[in-house]
Amino acid sequence: MQPHDNVPLPDYIEYDEGEMRARAAEFLADIRRRHTVRDFSDRPVPQEIIEDCIRAAATAPSGANHQPWHFALIKDPDIKAKVRLRAEAEERGFYDERKAGEEWLDALAPLGTDASKPYLESAPWLIAIFAQRRGGVEVGMERKNYYVAESVGIATGFLIAALHNAGLATLTHTPKPMNFLNEICGRPEHERAFILLVAGYPTEGATVPKHALIKKQFEDIVTIL
Repeated sequence: MQPHDNVPLPDYIEYDEGEMRARAAEFLADIRRRHTVRDFSDRPVPQEIIEDCIRAAATAPSGANHQPWHFALIKDPDIKAKVRLRAEAEERGFYDERKAGEEWLDALAPLGTDASKPYLESAPWLIAIFAQRRGGVEVGMERKNYYVAESVGIATGFLIAALHNAGLATLTHTPKPMNFLNEICGRPEHERAFILLVAGYPTEGATVPKHALIKKQFEDIVTIL
């Protein structure tokens, strides 16, 4: 393939306006049912479902199309236990030793979060998402990656939506620091742990904080010029 080569748009589908409105409204209604949960069942989820969701995430746009992400899928109970042990050690500093600062802890208080993270063991899948500072469009390249955080963030959003679409609940977990995930997952130094995504079924009777249901009004988040 030569630079600037193009091919015809392969699979775009145009819908009439009525179907566009219906599809947009249907997606809105469905994604509004997505909630972050912290009560995960240990019910197994087939690996191929998670893999297809990862494939969906990997279609996300990225800087220079370098696709600067890696997804470590964790299902082994012993590895999940190690992740929980290390994560909770960091979280105790964040919460119990007040390293986060009072303003941050006050902001989190309505969610009821603390240093205990049992879902890191109970959920069937943990997905450690890594951002790659170097790489390229092909495996083995050693070029600078661009817009890494933006690219990985978009891919993570795709993944969360794909998991929800498959009927699974998710939780984004970001212990600070997260470099222990490189060690546990065997990832190189040029990768940075970006998010630890928990995926599985919610427990029967799972709850969400009322605070999490507060969403800003459309008029407060949009400017039409």
